[in-house]
Amino acid sequence: MKECIFCKIAGGEIPAATIYEDEEFRVILDLGPASKGHALIIPKAHYANLYEMPDELAGKAMILAKKIITKMTEVLQCDGYNIVQNNGEAAGQTVFHFHMHLIPRRKEDNVGVTWTPGKLKEEDKQEILEKFSLC
Repeated sequence: MKECIFCKIAGGEIPAATIYEDEEFRVILDLGPASKGHALIIPKAHYANLYEMPDELAGKAMILAKKIITKMTEVLQCDGYNIVQNNGEAAGQTVFHFHMHLIPRRKEDNVGVTWTPGKLKEEDKQEILEKFSLC
């Protein structure tokens, strides 16, 4: 897409701090990091979200995430990682080009990517189980 900022970054039209690149993906350091080392996996082809991506490419993105966080854990000596991927405005997506956030975590870092767990209501459970089928 001509006007997509992530297409331009992934395609090399806009400079970025690239930590990894192959034929299908570019991994860059986020300009607005949640923590030191926060990176983004961006496919070079445009997909607005995970729903639009081919299954094979989505799988490759997760394998790449594992590769990058393994190396970054060694480089940054962090205690853990969040892998965050938002789909749709209601879920917090602000750039509508699929991307994955790789956020290094340290104990007591106060990075806010967690939530307070609720409780699964019996009626919600039954409704979902009745309607859900992965055929």
